[in-house]
Parts: sequence; structure tokens; C-alpha cells
Amino acid sequence: MDGEQITIGDDPFAQLTDVFAGRAALLLEDDPALSDHVAERLLQAGFEQVDRFDAGEDALEAARNRPYDVLILDRHTRGMDGLEMLKTLRAAAGPSSDAPALMLTAMGAERQKVEGLLGGADDYLAKPVGDEELLARIAAQLRRAARRARPASADLINGPFRLSLGARTLKLELDDVSRQIDLSPLEFSIVCELTTARGQPVTKTMLWDRCWVEWKFLPDNFVNIIDARISALRRRLKEQAPELGEDLHPLIVSARSQSLIFRDLSAAG
Repeated sequence: MDGEQITIGDDPFAQLTDVFAGRAALLLEDDPALSDHVAERLLQAGFEQVDRFDAGEDALEAARNRPYDVLILDRHTRGMDGLEMLKTLRAAAGPSSDAPALMLTAMGAERQKVEGLLGGADDYLAKPVGDEELLARIAAQLRRAARRARPASADLINGPFRLSLGARTLKLELDDVSRQIDLSPLEFSIVCELTTARGQPVTKTMLWDRCWVEWKFLPDNFVNIIDARISALRRRLKEQAPELGEDLHPLIVSARSQSLIFRDLSAAG
């Protein structure tokens, strides 16, 4: 990068504890060691309950009878696999039929990913995956579930910024300033993902999946591509929102090495 790699002070992943507090997860995984690890990590991160299963039929029965905040499903399991379990769950009314679902599987080919997403999954992760990536993606799905419950026309506010998803605009609104920030479609998509996260980390892999949608694969240099675009976007935001002052720029900061955050500007609004 070009020297603009700014690291936020407090650990944003520790802040996910509030997001996960009181939540319940269903985990379908037939590898005991991986099941133990994922369950332990979720509980450490703040989840109240993680119900573990190694067979799809058992997981389906549980999901039909109690509400889960998120479903984490392997595709290769005893009996009914995770994808078949999810299709069956989605097809019927039940307390978890609309719960966000992440496929966590070794089947990571593009065709298999498409099958999973078309089969009802909200996200698809190929093993192995790091703990931070998994936690960030679960948090993203919980945010999206909450957003679906809000009016579609509701704008997102971050201090002096107003993001309109319907109009696809970002506006700076201060006492004596009202200005639309000029962004390219890709830049707006990036700002949208980061603003929707509301101060929580978005990994670069997540950002690539959501914003570089025309790419059908993950290139080896994707981090360099993202870093170059983020560097340019930081400069653009600084040029078009100079009223915020040097202490708040850059507005997009790094959280550890592979995550990004749009600063929480609630105190500056």
C-alpha cells in the first residue's frame, strides 16, 4: 500500500461481543475437532448457545422446533447433507426457516458455491477459513437480517453522512453544508458495505465478494486491488469532506491486516 494503512485503536472483533450476545447458533459439522473449535470460538465471541449436530436430519429437526439466529452448515455430513437440509428447511414454515445460513465446507468450486447460494444459503465459505473471517461474516448476516426488518426506504446515518440505498447517494450534512459526495458505482458499493457494518469490521474477502461482483473468482492479487481502490477512495472522501478535519481522516481505517472499518462518526454529526 502507499502509506495510508491506518489501524484503528480498539479491537473491533472484541466489539462483536455485543452483536453476538444472547444469540443462538446451529452448527452442522461432522468433523469433531472442527465442530469443537467453531463452537468454542462462537461462545468466546459472545454467543449464548451453540447447538451442534453431525447429521442433517437431526439438525433439521432442531431447526424446525426452535429459533436460531444463524445456521452454519457443512455440505458433507451423515445422511442428509447440509445443503439438502437447508433446502428442506427453507421450503416449510418454521421458527428458523428464514434464519441466515452460512455454508462452511471443503466444497469450494464455483459451481458448488452457486449451488449453495441457489439452495438457500446466504453466504458460502470454503474451508479452511480463519476465525476472524467466520465471525465477520456471521456478524454481516445478522446485520442483514436486522436490516430486512426495517423499512426499505430507511437511510443509514453515520454522523454527518446520510447513505440512501434507494437513491444510491451519499450526502454530507452539517449545519452549514449539504453536499452529495461524488462516488463511482464501485466506490458507492464499498461505502455501502462499510457503512452498513456500523463500525464493525468487514474483511477484504467479504468486500471482494460483495463489491467486485463481476469477478467470478478470487485472484491472487485481490488484496492489492482492494488496497489500491481504498487508497483512492480515502483521498476522494478527504477532498469532498474536508470540513471533518484532519483528525477524522482517513475515514476508512484498517482493523488488523485484512479488515476495514468506516469510522463511527456519531459524535461528529
